[in-house]
Amino acid sequence: MADVVGPLLEIVNCFATPTCNYVNHYKNFDEDVNKLRAKLEDLNRRKSDIESTIQAEARAGEMVKEEVQGWIQRAQTINDEVQAILDKAQRVKWYRKACLGKHVRRKFDEVKEIHEQGSFTGGLVIARPPAPGSIIPTENLEGEISTKERIWEYLMGDEVRTIGVCGIGGVGKTTIMKHVNNDLLRENRFQKVIWVTVSYPFNVFEVQKKIADAMDVKLREDEEQMRRVAKLMEIMGRVRFVLILDDVWDNFSFNDVGIPEPTPQNGCKVVITSRSAQVGHDVLQVAGLEEILKLIVEECAGLPLAIVVIAGGMKGEGEPNIVEWRNALNDLRQRVKSVNDMEEKIFGREELIEGWIDEGLIHESEKRQDAYDRADVFLNRLEKNCLLEKTVNRAVNIFKMHDVVRDMAIKSIGSGVGYMVKAGRKLTEVPNEQEWWAIDLNKVSLMANYISEIPISLTPKCPTLSTLILSDNPLTKIPESLFEDMTGLKVLDLSRTNIEALPSSMSKLEYLSALRLRGCERLKCLPSLEKIVELKKLDLRWAAIEVVPQGMEMLVSLEYLDLFCKDLKEIPTGILSKLSSLQYLVAKGDWGRTSLKINLEEVARLSKLEILECNFDDMQDFNYLLSEFKNFQSFIAYKLLVGTKMNYTIDIDEPKYKCRLTISGCDIGEERIVLPDNLQLLQIHNCKNMRSSLNKTALLENASELGLCIISDCEEIEYVVNLDSSSSSSCSSLLNKLEDLYLWDLPRLWVLMRVEGVATPPCFFSNLKTLEIDGCSGMKQFLALELLQALQNLEVIWVIGCEQMEEIIASANLNASSSDKFTFTFPKLRDFHLSNLPQLKSICSANGIMVCDSIERIWITKCPELKRIPVQLPLLNNGQPSPPPHLSNITIDRRSKEWWESVVEWDYPNAKNILQPFLELVDY
Repeated sequence: MADVVGPLLEIVNCFATPTCNYVNHYKNFDEDVNKLRAKLEDLNRRKSDIESTIQAEARAGEMVKEEVQGWIQRAQTINDEVQAILDKAQRVKWYRKACLGKHVRRKFDEVKEIHEQGSFTGGLVIARPPAPGSIIPTENLEGEISTKERIWEYLMGDEVRTIGVCGIGGVGKTTIMKHVNNDLLRENRFQKVIWVTVSYPFNVFEVQKKIADAMDVKLREDEEQMRRVAKLMEIMGRVRFVLILDDVWDNFSFNDVGIPEPTPQNGCKVVITSRSAQVGHDVLQVAGLEEILKLIVEECAGLPLAIVVIAGGMKGEGEPNIVEWRNALNDLRQRVKSVNDMEEKIFGREELIEGWIDEGLIHESEKRQDAYDRADVFLNRLEKNCLLEKTVNRAVNIFKMHDVVRDMAIKSIGSGVGYMVKAGRKLTEVPNEQEWWAIDLNKVSLMANYISEIPISLTPKCPTLSTLILSDNPLTKIPESLFEDMTGLKVLDLSRTNIEALPSSMSKLEYLSALRLRGCERLKCLPSLEKIVELKKLDLRWAAIEVVPQGMEMLVSLEYLDLFCKDLKEIPTGILSKLSSLQYLVAKGDWGRTSLKINLEEVARLSKLEILECNFDDMQDFNYLLSEFKNFQSFIAYKLLVGTKMNYTIDIDEPKYKCRLTISGCDIGEERIVLPDNLQLLQIHNCKNMRSSLNKTALLENASELGLCIISDCEEIEYVVNLDSSSSSSCSSLLNKLEDLYLWDLPRLWVLMRVEGVATPPCFFSNLKTLEIDGCSGMKQFLALELLQALQNLEVIWVIGCEQMEEIIASANLNASSSDKFTFTFPKLRDFHLSNLPQLKSICSANGIMVCDSIERIWITKCPELKRIPVQLPLLNNGQPSPPPHLSNITIDRRSKEWWESVVEWDYPNAKNILQPFLELVDY
C-alpha cells in the first residue's frame, strides 16, 4: 500500500502547489493590493525626501550624483507601473484576480528592493564643472561707454537685481549688452552668463529652449508647460547667473518662463533690453502704496491668478496712482470676500452642464444635444481664460475652480440678487431664520456641510426662492415646515443625504422643475408627484425606492428621468407612454445586475429621447427596440446591457466612448444582429454558439463608428474576421475606426483574420492602436502577413497566456532559406509585451527584422523557447548600434537572467551591453 500512496502523494503535490498559489493569489488579492499601495507610499515618501534634500544641498556649482539620478528614475518608473496595476486592480474581473495577484506580489518585492536601495551615504551631490557662456562677436563702442559703465555698476553691486535698458531701435542697446556679456565672462564673477534674443512675438517655448540650451538641458515642446518651468527653475536655481533678455517687446512673467526671481540670496541678475520704457514701474516707491498692495494681496487670498488679474487691470500709461489702487482695493472688497482655505471646487462635466440646464442658464431647446453643445462652448471659453481647469478622471471630464474665482463669480452674478451660499463651510446647523428673512432670497446653497438636522421650528418665508441645494449633508429628515413658504421653488437638490422620506408639503411645490435625489440610499418613498406638473428632471439614481412614485404619469413635462435603483423591479405599463417629453432615460434595476422590467413599446415611442441606459433580457428584446426606434442613430449617448449575466461589465476609462453595448450570456449563434451605426464600444462576454467571425454573423455589419471591442469567454469563436469574396466588398466601413481590440479567454480562437481567396484590403484594422490577447490557448500564430500593411498605427501589442503560441508574425509565406532581410515596420509601436508563452519559438522569421523606432518598452517573461529578438537598433555614424531613442526599459523575468545572457540573440554585436542600462529584472 505504501508503494502506491507514496507516488500518489507526489503527483498530488505537483498539482497542489500551483493550484494553492493560484488560490492564494485570489484569496489574498485585496490584502496584497493594500500592502503594495502602502509600500509604494513609503517609496514615494523616501523619493520626496531625497529630492527635497537635493534641492537643499545642491548649491551653485554642484550636481546630483549619477547613482542618485538613476535611483530617482527607477523609483519614478516603478511608481508609474504600480499605479497602472493599482488602477487595473480596481476594475479587474473576478476570475483574473489570481493572475493580477501575481503581478501585485512581484511589484511589492520590486518596490521594497528599490526602497532599500534608496539609502545613500556620502551625500547626494558632487561638484559641477563651471559652465560660463559664449563670447559674442561685436563692433567697437563709441558714445555708449557711459551707459555701459552704469549697467556694469548695477551688475557688480548688490542694490539692483533687475536692470532695464530701453531706447528706440538702432540706438545701440544690443551692442552695449554684447560687450557686457563678454566682459562678464572674462570677469568670472558669475557661474553662468546666458544670452537670449527674444524679439516679437513673445514665444514662451522658444525662450525656454534658448535658456535650456545654454544650461545644457534638453526641453521638448510636447512636455507640459509646468514641467518645463519646473525643470528650468531647478537647474537655474543651482547657479549664480546673469540672464540677458535682448529685444523684449511683450510683457511676461518670470514664473511663466521658469526664471528664478533674482534676489540678494541667490546673487543672480536679469538684464532686459526693450524699445518700450513700460518694462515696469517700482510701485513700492510711491508713498503709501505698499500698505494698499498688501491689503489687495490679502483680499485675493494669495491666489496668483486673482493678483495678476487685478494688477493687469491697473496697467496704465503713466506712473502708479495711489488713488486708482485705493479704488481697486475698495472694489475688490465689495466683490470678493477673503478666503482662508485654498480648496478647489470640483465639478463633473455632466453634473455641471445638467446644473446649468436646471437653472435655466442654457436656453431651452428642442434637443438636449443643442444644450450640451452650447455648454461645451462656454466651458471651453472659461478654460481658455483660466477660470476653469479641466482634467480627466476615469471616464469623466472634471473641472476645477478656485475658491477666490468662485467667490468673485458669485458676487458678480449675484449683484442685486438674493444669494446665500455657504457651501463647504463645515456648518453643523442651518442658518437661523433671520438670515433667511434678511433679504429676498433667490438661491441658497448649503451643500457639502455637516448638517444632520433641520429644526422643526424653522419656517423660512422665502416665496421668491428658486433654488435650494442641501446635497452632501448627513441629513436624515426634512420637516414639513421647510417647504410651507417656498412656493416659488424650481430647483431642489437633496442628493447624497440620509433622508428616508420626503414631507408631503413638497407636493405644494407646483413650480418645481428639477428634483435631484441622487445617492439617497435610504430614501424608500416619495409623496405624490401628481401636482408637480412643471417637473422636468427627476433624478433617483441609487435611491432605495421599490416602486415608482405615485403620480409620475402626470409629469408630462419631464425631460430627465434616472431610475437606476437596485430595489426597483418594474415601471408599470402606461407610465412611460405619458412621458412624451423625455430626452434622458435611465431605467436599470439592481444596479445593473438584473433587468428592470419596462414596456419596450412605450420606450420605442419616446421620439425625443437622446440618452438611454437600460437592460434587456435577451437579443430578441434588443432587436425589437432597435428596429422600432426611429431616432436611435441620433442619440447623444447610450449604455445598453443585453443578457441575464449582468455582473460582468467593464467600465472603460475613456470618455470619448459614449455609445456602448454589452452582450453577456446570450445565445447569438448564426443569427443576424444589426447594431446601431453610432456604436462606439462593444463588449461580448460568455456568448454561446458564436463559432464563426463577427462579420459573418453580421454582428458588426453597421458598426462603422466602433472604436473599442472586447470579446471574452466565448468558448466557440474561431476567428474575429472572415474575409472572402462574399464579404470583401463591404470592408470599406467595417472596423476601419476600431482603435482598441481585446480578446480574452477564447480557447478555440486560432487566427485574428481568416482570408480565403482575396487580398486583404488595407482598411481592415487600419486605425488599430491597441491589440491584446490573453488566454487564447488555441492560437499558434498571432499576426498574419496579410494584416501587417494595415497595422501601421499600432501602438501596443500584448500577448499573454497563450499556451500554444509559436510565432508572433507568421512566416509561412516567407522564404526561410533566403539571406535577404525582410522588415516588418511598426512605426508607432510603443509597448511590446510577451508573457507566459511556453511554446513561443520566434517573433518572426529568421531573416525578419522588426522596425519600431518609437518603441518605449519591451516586456518578455516566461518565454523559455524564444531565441532571437529581431528589433532593429539605430546605427550611429560610426556604424555602431545604439538604443532606440525612446526606449525606457526592457523587462525580463528575474529567473530568466541566464536566458537573457546566454540564449537570447540580437542581430548586432555588443547589443546586450548597449541595452544593459535598460534591463529590468522582475519576479513573475
